[in-house]
Amino acid sequence: MSGVVSVFLADDDDRFRAAYRKLFDRTEGFRVAGEAGDGETAARLVGALKPAVALLDVQMPGMSGLEAARRILPDAATRVIMLTTFDLDEYVYEALTLGASGFLLKNASPQEVLQAVRTVHAGHAMLAPEVTARLIRRFTPQRPGRRHAFAGQVLSERELQVVRLVARGHSNQEIADELFLSVETVRTYLRRMFAKLGVHDRTHLAVLAHEAGLLYEPR
Repeated sequence: MSGVVSVFLADDDDRFRAAYRKLFDRTEGFRVAGEAGDGETAARLVGALKPAVALLDVQMPGMSGLEAARRILPDAATRVIMLTTFDLDEYVYEALTLGASGFLLKNASPQEVLQAVRTVHAGHAMLAPEVTARLIRRFTPQRPGRRHAFAGQVLSERELQVVRLVARGHSNQEIADELFLSVETVRTYLRRMFAKLGVHDRTHLAVLAHEAGLLYEPR
């Protein structure tokens, strides 16, 4: 089934899983590889089935979605998207530091869910911008004298503009349009900054930018 994205669903709410299964079953280019109602089963089945993308609720009975992600993420075969609500932000932040490719609010629209899976499957990160900003302000507050990943790095004004737009959740095409650049030029800027900061995707670049306060104050 070349070109079909295999998806695994993990949530303890049967109705939620059924709704997602229906969404993927009726959308061309996707198939549901499996599902689970708890973290332990999810970790075991994802390890066996190796779907392209796993959607994990952060809070499930027994083993949490976060612990399941911790077991899944070392296997590069599967990318992880965490499903969250505002009151579980701290778990999502930890998941991002473990290497999750992004997160979705559980009230995301069907179009947002499909786009998130497509984005992550393509090797990019999926950010919910309004949640990302809230995450970082709440769990990595700025402290005087705190050294951050951008300390000692020299960014051009254009690089700084690109970082800010990434951290706000803009796609490469949106950044290109905003800054009057080609998409390939945007990719070049991103590759350069990934190398400078030792990160591998947009999610972690955005997290570092928020930690450094690059969105809220002049650098």
